[in-house]
Amino acid sequence: MKEESKPKVRFFTIDADESGQRIDNYLLKTLKGVPKSMIYRLLRKGEIRVNKKRTKPEYKIQAEDIVRVAPIRISEKSAPVSTQLNVVANLESQIIYEDEVLLVINKPSGMAVHGGSGVNFGVIEALRALRPQSKMLELVHRLDRDTSGCLVVAKKRSALRNLHEQLRKKNVQKFYQALVKGRWSPKLTKVTEGLRKNDLKSGERVVIVDNINGKESETRYKVIQHYDGATLVRAFPVTGRTHQIRVHCQTKGHPIACDPKYGVEPFDEVMKEAGLKRLFLHAASIEFTHPRTEKRLKIEAPLDANLEKVLKRLKVSKNG
Repeated sequence: MKEESKPKVRFFTIDADESGQRIDNYLLKTLKGVPKSMIYRLLRKGEIRVNKKRTKPEYKIQAEDIVRVAPIRISEKSAPVSTQLNVVANLESQIIYEDEVLLVINKPSGMAVHGGSGVNFGVIEALRALRPQSKMLELVHRLDRDTSGCLVVAKKRSALRNLHEQLRKKNVQKFYQALVKGRWSPKLTKVTEGLRKNDLKSGERVVIVDNINGKESETRYKVIQHYDGATLVRAFPVTGRTHQIRVHCQTKGHPIACDPKYGVEPFDEVMKEAGLKRLFLHAASIEFTHPRTEKRLKIEAPLDANLEKVLKRLKVSKNG
């Protein structure tokens, strides 16, 4: 029994789908439970080799490379995920599209896309717990923790590379729905304020409008429905800056309902009375060219029950 538990040399042969990624990133995913600091130490000491040669963390692995890992103890505990198994199990029912190279999930509001910064686990860790047999599951893009809706996850590295390239070339179209304060003018179809991340004294990070030092940003808008005191808008972010839609709405005097960072309390209180329990921002659809079939694919995520109920309780404006 002792002999079986003793760590052994491990060999990994890189296949075509795994090629092109950095060796450190590959090892972090492959050697589950091994801290990042240990991986860098093993690389530095030559205890991890590629094709019998020492290698650096930035080396990009190639198909047919043979990675040798010296004997190390690997803890593959997944306790952080198991503490919330009900949340994890619920994710399976939120998958709205899946094929051999990717899946799309209707991410619940309040769940981070990945662990870190005080969060034990997020969507991607939960999916990996659900699919332990999957060789690879990687986020194609991100959504704010409080935002719900379409989130694409790649099951093949070739699909991940393809979709990242499409994102760079702005070939991916993401449409959001947001309930905002006041009457949004149908003439306000584009917001182009520059945005800059700003750290507050409290340590909280917010995004502010800065047309001099900020990054160029553009969001296009269309009114879906006017309500008394609020408007449901469709938002199309041309650029993909942090909190872009939220800040662009706020700067035009139309903060999103129940936005903890950029909202206004009186409006939020009215929305809470209507039953709103979360930020009213939802990634309603995503469209891209499928990495395998090369056909355009559009996937839509329905609003959750809470958002639907809120809209039914609001009074439609007589002015349209």
